[in-house]
Amino acid sequence: MVFSFLKGQFIDVIEWTDSSRDTMVYRFERYGNEIKYGAKLTVREGQMAVFVHEGQLADVFEPGMYMLETNNMPIMTSLQHWDHGFSSPFKSEIYFVNMRRFTGLKWGTQNPVMLRDPEFGPLRLRAFGSYAVRVQDAATFLREIVGTDGDFTQEKIAGQIRNIVVQKVSRVLAASGIPALDMAANTKDLSDVVSQAIAPTLAEYGLAMPELYIENISLPPEVEKVLDQRTSMGIVGDLNKFTQFSAAQAMAKAAEGGDSGMGAGLGAGMGMGMGMGMAQAMGQAMGQTTAGGHAAPPPPPPPVSETMWHIADNGQTRGPIPQSALAGQITRDSLVWREGQSGWLKAGDLPELARLFAAMPPPPPPAG
Repeated sequence: MVFSFLKGQFIDVIEWTDSSRDTMVYRFERYGNEIKYGAKLTVREGQMAVFVHEGQLADVFEPGMYMLETNNMPIMTSLQHWDHGFSSPFKSEIYFVNMRRFTGLKWGTQNPVMLRDPEFGPLRLRAFGSYAVRVQDAATFLREIVGTDGDFTQEKIAGQIRNIVVQKVSRVLAASGIPALDMAANTKDLSDVVSQAIAPTLAEYGLAMPELYIENISLPPEVEKVLDQRTSMGIVGDLNKFTQFSAAQAMAKAAEGGDSGMGAGLGAGMGMGMGMGMAQAMGQAMGQTTAGGHAAPPPPPPPVSETMWHIADNGQTRGPIPQSALAGQITRDSLVWREGQSGWLKAGDLPELARLFAAMPPPPPPAG
């Protein structure tokens, strides 16, 4: 901090040069708070000077050089009831407010943002970025935030602003309806929406946010791992072709496995074996296509096996007879046998043959 003043009770020159790069408000220190009539006030570009007289906000000076007299201090003159010029010193506090941008400030979501993604369903996202802030209304900022702090730095309000940013970002991301995979392409629009949502709140503090950037939106590590696997599958494409390509590479490496002796013979043998396997696989793949290059129809399925039966009649057996040909050759009392059956049984007692007798008439009544 650089001050230019005359030693003694009265101050002739009032100014402030900031070398800290993070001070937002500085209270000009002077002996006894006494300011001499006609003192020179220098306000540099990017600054505002605010006079506080007896606890009340008085005059606000923009960049320039001023001679402190009644004609350029209307509010102070009204508070002091100065109808004419004055010669005695007056007591007042002077706060220099830094109006420049404070850039490179960071924000990030400490906890994941829960949202319902249109593609993945319920999802947790994290986001981080940076922003810039500056004082828009020096008097409001002094009254609402700074108070009587004589050395107010941006670190003292950065936490509060960061909380506001994170809250707005969480709401915007959750309500955007943009798929997670498309958010990277929409960070500019999302940043603009967040900036507009934050502006009214910061205006109550006398602040503005000229820049806000969403630099990254990330998925949980376990989701990213699954997504990488999904991407890998998309890159591989046709698994058969990929397998053939991998086998061809392995064959080439095996063939280069040795320069002489057993290594060369082993490599050549492995290469030939893998080559024959490749040729067989490719031959099978080619055999599945017709001469016109169209896929040949699959072969018909094998016929369904049918149960074969043996029939006992008058001490002799007949068979094997397929089940579909039994109708008309047996009655309910006929003894039949099939593979896996423990012995001869009546056909009428077997559930699998019951349908053969469903439409057959009962035996004729006895004669007479």
